[in-house]
Amino acid sequence: MSSISHSFALCHVPSRDSLTKPSYSLPQTVKLVHLPSSWKSRFNILCGALSTRNADAFAATTPTGGSLSNARDKVLLSPELADGRSGSSVVSAMASTVMEPNSAVHEESTQGLGILKFLEGKTYFVTGATGLLAKAFVEKILRVAPTTRKIFLLVKANGEAEAMKRIKNETVECELFSQLQEMHGEKYRDFIMSKLVPVLGNMCEPGLGISDTELATRMANEVDVIVHSAANTSVDERYDVAINVNTQGTLRMLGFAMKCKKLQLYLHVSTGYVNGRRRGVLREKPFYMGQSIAEEMVTFSGTQESFPLPKLNVDAEIELASEMARTLAADKEADLKMKELGSARAKMFGWHDTYTFTKAMAEMIISSYKGQIPIAIVRPSIIESSFQEPFPGWIQGNRMMDPLLLYYGKGILPGQFTDPQAPADVVPVDIVVNTMVGVMAKHGNRRDLELNVYHVSSSVINPINFQEIFEFACDYFTSSPLKDSAGQEVKVEAMKYFGSMENFSACIEDAIAERMGLSGLGASSNPKRFHKLQIVHRRKVDSLIRMAKIYEAYAFYQAWFQNENTQKLMKEMSTEELKTFTVDLKSIDWKNYFINIHIPGLRRHVLKERM
Repeated sequence: MSSISHSFALCHVPSRDSLTKPSYSLPQTVKLVHLPSSWKSRFNILCGALSTRNADAFAATTPTGGSLSNARDKVLLSPELADGRSGSSVVSAMASTVMEPNSAVHEESTQGLGILKFLEGKTYFVTGATGLLAKAFVEKILRVAPTTRKIFLLVKANGEAEAMKRIKNETVECELFSQLQEMHGEKYRDFIMSKLVPVLGNMCEPGLGISDTELATRMANEVDVIVHSAANTSVDERYDVAINVNTQGTLRMLGFAMKCKKLQLYLHVSTGYVNGRRRGVLREKPFYMGQSIAEEMVTFSGTQESFPLPKLNVDAEIELASEMARTLAADKEADLKMKELGSARAKMFGWHDTYTFTKAMAEMIISSYKGQIPIAIVRPSIIESSFQEPFPGWIQGNRMMDPLLLYYGKGILPGQFTDPQAPADVVPVDIVVNTMVGVMAKHGNRRDLELNVYHVSSSVINPINFQEIFEFACDYFTSSPLKDSAGQEVKVEAMKYFGSMENFSACIEDAIAERMGLSGLGASSNPKRFHKLQIVHRRKVDSLIRMAKIYEAYAFYQAWFQNENTQKLMKEMSTEELKTFTVDLKSIDWKNYFINIHIPGLRRHVLKERM
């Protein structure tokens, strides 16, 4: 194991006294994004809580990294804290004091939650139908509950024929459903097509864009459970686009839910990262309307700001995004300006980016429906490939940290702009699905006084950090290397870690130049080829630097998601239910998962290699 400077390897682990409430870091630097003077009056009207003197600027805070800032110009080489322990082990030890009531060996409930009974004969309405999580959910439901009546799948397409084609190509024929195919044999297609109903629509449009009124009425009469998993997960999306999908889309889904005559549960899939700039061990608490993390920061820090804090008004944010999009309609730089607007608004209220901010506002809207319809919220962290079901290693798309793993394996990412001990809160997709099903059975048809939130996360119960993941990746790619375009095996070295963007950039520039053969190639030898290679080199470097900047907040993340509610759920499940619906993240050996399951899964399902 490589040796690291103790000056960087501070995990910012909260003290035991702070585990009962989140801690916060106030921004130390503020970037002002100036508005054209013509926007000021609109901005003042929409955001009246801001004083006139601040109306020409959105406060966009840049992550400071706390005490890491003093060491960010150093190459980080050691994974241990000053006392010799790893950051994740400290978190695990400290979190155990919080988890103590739920950390005992499972005592079998004689009846369990009655999951299979709950699932019998149910009808579902699922969004995000062709995405990773929704597909895994549909597969699990049809495999364990063949008496399922219907699963209505909201699909965005150009006409009903294309909607049906997407379901057949992206779901029915997907390898994920291979176990179902084996179970039903020649009758598989008849079975699955008798269950799945594509619904042509768009959650960004009024009425969810469902023009077939007869189908909409049928759904309102038949649907028992709504699973809303669709989202725009781009952290730097245009503000109007993200707010329309993530926030207003949820509002439209709730409007439809109110029409469902026999609805037993509206299950909303959020993300653990809605906790924004909060730090420390974070509990499963819902958001209430207008809640601002920026205000929490001041409350807990006792710091007196020199300007009035903005008041978060979800309606005003929706109107602001829409108004600015109309104003910028003819602007050639509209996309960039709308992205900057979303980032600035998010940071002003205490979130890292547009994605988590708009998802948090969706939760605020949900809280206003509490008591009117049965609701539960599931907040997964970083969803990755399946652990066990329906087979290990299934994944769809190049997600989250996966591009970094593959770039590393290809030899073009020898270093990272990352705190090596920051929590990499990974959770396999099948465990997320099983938790969702357990939550459905527990809260279905109950109008709880409290809004129940479930973190599906590993950072407290079974923590792993970036250092450990890339050590596993190094072991894997050393024994099973990728090949370059010339068919030569790529050799990888231990990952380096940087706290300085400048040093990270220099490392990447040199590494890519070497991989491309630019280092020893002079412009005079072949000017045309040299110029072409320089262009490709610049494009690759810029892409990696942009990615590092976008995900900086997560690379230096200092929060751990408590999952007490999920642990309680597990304790209420019977032994048989725990076998059929595995939710125990503590049982995962991360080294085995990454080396034998996840990275081979990436090679098979993302790189499309024959394994």
